[in-house]
Amino acid sequence: HCLQLCSLLSIGMSMDGIQHSKCVQREVSNPTDAAGVFADTSNNEICIVVIPKDLACCCCHFPYLSIPSGYNILWQRWYRHQGQLEPGVKPCWPFWNRVSHMVTQATITYNAPSRQVPTADNVMVDINLSLTFRIEKSTDDAYAFVYKLGTTRFDEFLAAEVEEGIRGLVYSVTHDRVNDLREEFAQGMLMALAKKFLPYGVHIRNVKITEVRLPIALQDQLEQTTAFKSRIAEIAKKHENTIRVITDEASQQQEQVIRTNNRRTQDLMAQCQKYEIEHKEIVDEMIGSARVQEMEAQSKIDVAIGQAKGDLEVASSEGARHAEEVRRKMQISCDERKVKADQAYGVTVLASEAVLNTTENEAQSLIASAEAENNSTAGLEVKRKYELEWERLEIMQELAASGRRFVSGEAGQSIIKDMVPSAGLGGKADSSKKTFF
Repeated sequence: HCLQLCSLLSIGMSMDGIQHSKCVQREVSNPTDAAGVFADTSNNEICIVVIPKDLACCCCHFPYLSIPSGYNILWQRWYRHQGQLEPGVKPCWPFWNRVSHMVTQATITYNAPSRQVPTADNVMVDINLSLTFRIEKSTDDAYAFVYKLGTTRFDEFLAAEVEEGIRGLVYSVTHDRVNDLREEFAQGMLMALAKKFLPYGVHIRNVKITEVRLPIALQDQLEQTTAFKSRIAEIAKKHENTIRVITDEASQQQEQVIRTNNRRTQDLMAQCQKYEIEHKEIVDEMIGSARVQEMEAQSKIDVAIGQAKGDLEVASSEGARHAEEVRRKMQISCDERKVKADQAYGVTVLASEAVLNTTENEAQSLIASAEAENNSTAGLEVKRKYELEWERLEIMQELAASGRRFVSGEAGQSIIKDMVPSAGLGGKADSSKKTFF
């Protein structure tokens, strides 16, 4: 029987453009794309479960995995169920872990229109039913829904239960009581569906019959019946009007009292308005006074600012004048130092020239002496050698008095040579001339 009902639903029953809802599950490449998939309700498909595809990576760990919030996230390790995964960023996500199912926590509205449902008196009616359900934020509910029922079987099971419940209840009443069964039918089906789907983690929240449509001919007859009822109601209204005219005379005194009270109320309201106007005038006056005080304070501030700017300009002028005076004094001091330096330079130049002249004169005298000595070289040669020999002996005496010394090499040979008396110029004795050493 359930399979027959499901085959009828697969035809695509609709009522006033309302299509039969269908619960599905879809795949996504990344868990963060689940929001768009859950929001997509094209073709009257309601996505309840999203299955992320296995991530492909060249290494053993992914850098991170972002888990969105608002869903029941079931995950697996080596394809074994591990429970619910908390939302957030999961760093270093290994490839052996995977997000197996993402179950929505939103409240879902499911439309189930049924056509040609027979009543007890064999009248075919069309009924549109709408129910809301939700899978709570619970690991047990999500696990029971995914692993015990599944989206496809849930859609078939729900459609069959709703269709069977509608047809069973409508068949128990006649056509004139179909509209009266909305609340009773909704409550009864709510309890039945909630009891059947609770073990699978689905909580049925509300069941509501949104529309009931009878055949056109029967509907016209009912409309005519309604028209007659309207005429009866009109006659009843006329009767009530007559009664009202009778009762109006008795209520005139009451109306008079009400009018008096209304006039007093109006007087009180007028006084209240007067007080409000006076209050507004006082407030406006205080606001004006505050604005005047504000303008006076602003003018004082402007005057103070102008005075401060003037003082600033005067101070700037005084500072510039003082700086110019300091610069002028320093210029005069520099000029004085420059004059003194020039004078000292002149004196030094004159002194240097005098020294130069003196040196030149001394050099001329030395040249003259040298020339005279050169002219008398033959007579002074013996005297020069005698003086040099005494100086050499004095030096050797000082060396001998200062202690023993060890001297080798060329320096030693030079000292030995100096200790031996010289035979004369050129190192050879001249027998023709007289020598002293």
